[in-house]
Amino acid sequence: MGKGRLEAFSDGVIAIIITIMVLEIKVPHGFDLAALRPLIPVFLSYVLSFIFLGIYWNNHHHLLQAVRHVNGHILWANLHLLFWLSLIPFVTGWMGENSFAAMPVALYGTVLLLSAIAYFILTRTLISHHGSDSTLAIAVGRDFKGKISMVLYAVAIPLAFVNSWLACILYVLVAVMWLIPDRRIENTLTL
Repeated sequence: MGKGRLEAFSDGVIAIIITIMVLEIKVPHGFDLAALRPLIPVFLSYVLSFIFLGIYWNNHHHLLQAVRHVNGHILWANLHLLFWLSLIPFVTGWMGENSFAAMPVALYGTVLLLSAIAYFILTRTLISHHGSDSTLAIAVGRDFKGKISMVLYAVAIPLAFVNSWLACILYVLVAVMWLIPDRRIENTLTL
């Protein structure tokens, strides 16, 4: 089957997730800048999650540009990814509302880790369907960035109970690592 519906559905779900996140930021009742001060952790957690969702949306788009068609296994792998991404607004809100306390930061990292694992599964399912000599398989290669991201999340989760800010720094490090353009798929498609 074609991939168009999968792309459109995924784009819609990610757009809704972002919308839910921004709607969770409550308008303060004060009228001066001091009224915004309690929203700083909420806003910072929103920015980080917005960046992560943007990274997933961008990479998901590139991933599907490198494939021709999908099957039922791919549809389920994609839903698995969307499930974990759909939990990002909850953990974002919890982390921001509690000023980056240990448990919310650890749960945030758990959702990021499970999202990364789901993306890895989706990628492997697509490669399995299209073959180890496919454009996607060649472009993804050994997927060092994906694997190191999962390791950093796994380190950050228990670290949150020691120092939640250090755990957040690891989350930001992963985001920065993925903000640096990853042109593997684009370069492979233009060859």
